[in-house]
Amino acid sequence: MSGKHNNKFADLEKTEVKLGFIPLTDCAPLVIAQEKGYFAAEGLSVTLSRESSWAGIRDKVGLGILDGAQMIASMPVASRLGVSSPKLDFVSAMVLDLNGNAITVNNHLYDRMYAIDPRVEFSPLVAAQALQCVIEEDKRARKPKLRFGIVYPCSTQSFELRYWLASSGIDPDNDVDIVVIPPPRMVTAMNDGEIQGFSVGEPWNTLAVQQQLGHVVATKYQLWNNSPEKVFAVTESWAEDHPFTHQAILRALLKACIWLDKKENRKAAARILSQAAYIALPTDTVAMSLNGLSLKHFGKEPEKVPDFHVFHRYSANFPWLNHPEWFISQMYRWGQLTVPIDIEKTVRLVFKPAEYRIAAAAIGLDCPTIDRKTEGNLHEKMVLPKSQHLGPNQFLDGQVITVGGIIRYLEQQNFSQADIPALRLINTKKEA
Repeated sequence: MSGKHNNKFADLEKTEVKLGFIPLTDCAPLVIAQEKGYFAAEGLSVTLSRESSWAGIRDKVGLGILDGAQMIASMPVASRLGVSSPKLDFVSAMVLDLNGNAITVNNHLYDRMYAIDPRVEFSPLVAAQALQCVIEEDKRARKPKLRFGIVYPCSTQSFELRYWLASSGIDPDNDVDIVVIPPPRMVTAMNDGEIQGFSVGEPWNTLAVQQQLGHVVATKYQLWNNSPEKVFAVTESWAEDHPFTHQAILRALLKACIWLDKKENRKAAARILSQAAYIALPTDTVAMSLNGLSLKHFGKEPEKVPDFHVFHRYSANFPWLNHPEWFISQMYRWGQLTVPIDIEKTVRLVFKPAEYRIAAAAIGLDCPTIDRKTEGNLHEKMVLPKSQHLGPNQFLDGQVITVGGIIRYLEQQNFSQADIPALRLINTKKEA
């Protein structure tokens, strides 16, 4: 579509829109756009549909029951490739937030890890190493494998859990069992003994700690600073049929993200999100991570994590093409994707920086002029406090992924099931 924009509501192909979300703290952009009137200001009458699972979101958007939805950042590319789902041509022109997840283990498992090394209280790397010792003990005793919950097979939560486990030599596919459980059921599943740990978005980690069921051993921020978490996605055909409506939604969501990233608005956001129509949990539970606090251990002071939820700063909403490249690398690493593909072509089919730039320009926002950036090369001391363009982006293991270097990065990963020669053959002109 043209970069020119007409604000008249008459341009909207559709004014009544139904959007899906999962009860998580980072559904906030959709909720705030609704509650603060940003959708209405764009001439949109939006119905927000509270869904119970990511597979449900995927299917309803794919079938046209929902016009669009909050999705895990890795879902549109996984669906485009038909990994763990039917092939669905989703596109995303906007990231809704960065960070927001954590890994929690139950009390019994945490106590065993702590007995091996008390530093598990502070260090995700030490926690993974202690867990590796627990797993070896269980193997020798011929005990059943530990079971961990994730929210979707190709989710950021799955990749983060696997990445954390593999950092200490734990094979996620052979040393533990990984099962899919919808986010709102995670705490119940842990309480019932179905799982010993999980990787999920807030506020479900906080709730598990508040209910004295477990301990947080790693946050998404610690695993990969300021990595993308949720996106707004629609089908490619919907975007083509409703270009002005799509842009109106993007503008409203951008305004909501700007509002959300102001510290003075976080308490109000928690009150709104905690309502029955959205997350349906106590305000103090929802407010914890929104206020930049990670409650890792019951009875102890929460850890200060100012960037636990990033909704706009650090160019958070820009759909960087190197992010879906990382998701694809993880699908190859863990054998979820086996056919060699043109990575560049695939990510450009899914993430739409040009569409984002149109929406950003329409409301006077500056945005990046490049589509990719190096990951892993910025730490907190290198980032100026006033910088709104990029934030820290370090990985737990300190690796750096240069632009065009995703296959080199994948080649260095342990447990990788990727056919590197085949990938190089089809991507040879793409890799710098």
